[in-house]
Amino acid sequence: MHMGRRTGLAWAWQAAWWLWTGAAGAQQPDYHRAEQFLSWNLLRQIYHDQVAPTFYRDSTRFWYRVHTPRGEEFVTVNPLAGTRALLWDNAKLAAALSLAGDTAFDPVKLPFRTFAFDEDGRNEAAIRVTVGKRGFRCDITAYQCSVTDTLPDPTRLVRSPDDRWDAFVSGYNVWIRPPGGGDSIQLTQDGSPRYGYGEPTPRPTQIIRKQFARPAIVWSPDAKRLAVLRFDERQVADIDLISFTSQRPKHFAYPYALPGDSAVPRSEVYVVDVAARSVVRVNAPPQSAQSYYDFRDAASPPLVWGAASDRIYFTHVDRGPKRVRLLEADAATGQTRLVLADSSKTYVIGNVDLLSGGNRNWAVLRNGDVIWFSQRDGFGHLYRFGWDGVLQRQLTSGPWVVANLISVDETTGRLFFTAHGREPGRHPDYLHLYSVGLDGAGLALLSPEDAYHRITRIPGARVFLDTYSRVNQAPVTVLRPAAGQVTATLERADISALEALGWRPGEPFTVKARDGVTDLTGVLWKPSHFDSTKKYPVLDHIYPGPLISPAAKEFYPTRGPGLSYSTFGQVQAIAELGFVVVELDALGNVGRSKAVETTWYGNMGDNGIPDHIAALEQLAARMPQLDLDRVGIYGHSGGGFASTDALLRYPDFYKVAVSTSGNHDNRSYYYGWGERFQGLLVRDTLRQSDNYENQANKSLAPQLAGHLFLIHGDMDDNVHPATTIQLVDALIKANKTFDFLILPDANHDLTQHPYVIRRTWDYFVEHLLGQRPPADYRIAPPPAP
Repeated sequence: MHMGRRTGLAWAWQAAWWLWTGAAGAQQPDYHRAEQFLSWNLLRQIYHDQVAPTFYRDSTRFWYRVHTPRGEEFVTVNPLAGTRALLWDNAKLAAALSLAGDTAFDPVKLPFRTFAFDEDGRNEAAIRVTVGKRGFRCDITAYQCSVTDTLPDPTRLVRSPDDRWDAFVSGYNVWIRPPGGGDSIQLTQDGSPRYGYGEPTPRPTQIIRKQFARPAIVWSPDAKRLAVLRFDERQVADIDLISFTSQRPKHFAYPYALPGDSAVPRSEVYVVDVAARSVVRVNAPPQSAQSYYDFRDAASPPLVWGAASDRIYFTHVDRGPKRVRLLEADAATGQTRLVLADSSKTYVIGNVDLLSGGNRNWAVLRNGDVIWFSQRDGFGHLYRFGWDGVLQRQLTSGPWVVANLISVDETTGRLFFTAHGREPGRHPDYLHLYSVGLDGAGLALLSPEDAYHRITRIPGARVFLDTYSRVNQAPVTVLRPAAGQVTATLERADISALEALGWRPGEPFTVKARDGVTDLTGVLWKPSHFDSTKKYPVLDHIYPGPLISPAAKEFYPTRGPGLSYSTFGQVQAIAELGFVVVELDALGNVGRSKAVETTWYGNMGDNGIPDHIAALEQLAARMPQLDLDRVGIYGHSGGGFASTDALLRYPDFYKVAVSTSGNHDNRSYYYGWGERFQGLLVRDTLRQSDNYENQANKSLAPQLAGHLFLIHGDMDDNVHPATTIQLVDALIKANKTFDFLILPDANHDLTQHPYVIRRTWDYFVEHLLGQRPPADYRIAPPPAP
């Protein structure tokens, strides 16, 4: 809907202006060319680029699915032997499936993306797959298939180390059963709605899509006990969504805490003795979730068992979170002991956290000593503490940052981790693999290539899977043992078909931050038909974080779980319409020093925008083709918040903004986000205000001067549409003209929505290029997987 009325005179003036400027309008071919550069079309033109491993039962071998010119191939790898082979012949398997299913399956497009080896993984000569609503069992040596039961959902089951039991959650309680089915045994009895074991209350998107996470259950090494998180959301206030597309609108309510709420989601740790059927609550205060992801990703609870199966170690973070403690619990009694703690004036990083990419950045050694990540010296580093919490030594140090603790090998006395910023002359945010002794000696770089390294540990082998690339360098995937040398190259990406389309990679750049001192990095994207004699309007694709980096480091685009913010923003596609697109890692975006990371703590309205303006001015000084009189900005989620903020705070610089799913006032967003980066909400009753006022876009509504397009899904259960509608209300009260689109039944992720992409293109083409977009251009959505 268009807010504000255009008069007939205004429309006549607009038409006259188009004719006077000679802007005949963007043509269908322009949009068609841009559509070819959308991520789902580009991915078809990239081969051998990604390796996402699935491990065999022995955890020493893995298989993966790879895109090739011959179709999708399934590859098996033995890292210890350094061998790679195809799992089967696609043509023979497709023929066997076609015969069994009485249909025709294309060997180039096998009708499944994953599979399970038969007999619960024990029979590697046969596989089980689900195709549509039918299951198949296929012998991959004789190439014979038969119709069978569909595969169960493995994400709902947690296998015991001795393979005797699968633990799962049903009716808010923990149960176990033999693998493959059989009589179930109920282990807990008192689970109830919003106070259940293993799983938090599902959100509407999970219910609608029937996609549920693995329960938060961790077996002891001896398989005699299991630890489980119990989620308490009983007193948390509900938030509501309504689907309006059916004849009778459907209502959804779910617990959702806001900054300042007295009741927030909390978790407790329980220990269940399988043989005794006894349940013990660990004696520690309930812990609040510290980010939106803590409860959604319950499959990775921040707790581990000791080697003797008699102790549990887990982190406990205060609401805020300014303090993190490592606690040790007696599995039999539930009594706890403080091992060590960290604190900060802003916020701490010490458990499953954004900076560590969701990994647990601490480990307990067999003798009870602790490897611990801390920012106590101003940079993120690893320390070794004794079982008694006494610091023994700092294992890494210097003006660089440890990212992920990958593994600890006590046999060889070394630990392995990724870090960035250590190698001189390289991109400060490229991850590299390192090792160091448990005594802090012998720090070694194991991935010497000047690129970004995505590292996966092979659980049953002292080998790492390493996919390395740059924005302008296609990926290479290798096996790299603990010594660092490459023993096998598994995949080397082929981008010749992509280049044949005229695709050009992004161009990395370095500029100074607002302080004129700190180096910032980013990527610049030009259209394939870039003409150095012309001037181009600039699009700033923004995500403010904090601690989340929007500018691509790896090859763009990536597929699978590694999708980048650049992919979400479809930067190359929109550049094709005649824009230069810029992405920047501003102060606060990247985890470098603690000081850089927390530059605008307590002032989320900053959003790093002063750094973006400084960067664009420096780039324009180097590139006269950049027209800073025509600067637009767009972003999603936090980027939706930031792009609107930029237009409102800096109307002389930014002229147009498209903002999707924005958390425009963090007082209406999930409490764990705002309380981490803005601080606990403090109300000033005298001034009728609070310490969150400085970040709310609605308070800046009277300052709107440019063209603003707000887009939100009405079933967004992450950033509730209320955050955008509150802003809309303020803009109407300020008598401002803007554009607003609500998408029915759409959740938070609008970045791949074809209609949203097209409307975003139209908006910038009209208001920055001064052209008429083609009427109702239809973008073909990606094919169903």
